[in-house]
Amino acid sequence: MTRPVVTNLLASLDATDLVVVADAGMLSAANLNELEDAGLKFIVGSRITKAPYDLAEHFERHGNYFKDKQILESARVMGTGKNARRRRVVYQYLFARQQRDQRTINAQVARAEKVAAGAKPLKKDRFVRMDDTSRGVDWDLVQRARDLAGLKGYVSNIDADVMDGQAVIDSYHDLYQVERSFRMAKNDLATRPVFHHQRDAIEAHLTIVFTALAVARYLQTRAEVSIRKIVQTLRPLRAGLVEIAGHQLTAQPDLTPTAREILDKLRGD
Repeated sequence: MTRPVVTNLLASLDATDLVVVADAGMLSAANLNELEDAGLKFIVGSRITKAPYDLAEHFERHGNYFKDKQILESARVMGTGKNARRRRVVYQYLFARQQRDQRTINAQVARAEKVAAGAKPLKKDRFVRMDDTSRGVDWDLVQRARDLAGLKGYVSNIDADVMDGQAVIDSYHDLYQVERSFRMAKNDLATRPVFHHQRDAIEAHLTIVFTALAVARYLQTRAEVSIRKIVQTLRPLRAGLVEIAGHQLTAQPDLTPTAREILDKLRGD
């Protein structure tokens, strides 16, 4: 159940009027209905396999031609019976994404051809077609994938007059900040393994890690560089007191241009 997790989090934050943003793993009619029934707005990734149906008019008029950064609006009925609701769907085409998708498709086709030729063992390869007597490449599926290359979809219950298509896309892309925090907690801050067995010790460990994460994200925002670069740049710096003939002098660190720039940004105005 999705709603208890989200509503409990909102209650702990004492927050209202928030938008839930999630990847395509959240995309089920039941999950979205629960969020909406709880009075929440959402933006979630859409499975691109639905694009030919959502964008049928475009494909009929223009084929698989899209302009770079083109945004298209559509709608889709999600769920069945009493749970069926009409959802807004936003699509965007990017030429750079199309190039990446085509490279991925080419690699998958090459693997499928090797499977068809018996040069590679059969696994869950995307474009392999099998029947009772043979295996081959499903070229219709390949062409369909090529037609959709470059497209990405987003489902939302936010009206277009409140948030236009570009704003929906921009909000979804902020998810990378969450992914970055997970990577930082795992790699830079070594959340795991947890060498504790008692609840208090485990919670203390996690509290320290997430406090460090909050500080690190703040430093990254101010310095406009990664926390790893901040640490690598500033860690070698040392200051000390030197006593000469009864006089104490402060030995200042020799700042590199990069270190000086980072410190200036952290100090602020």
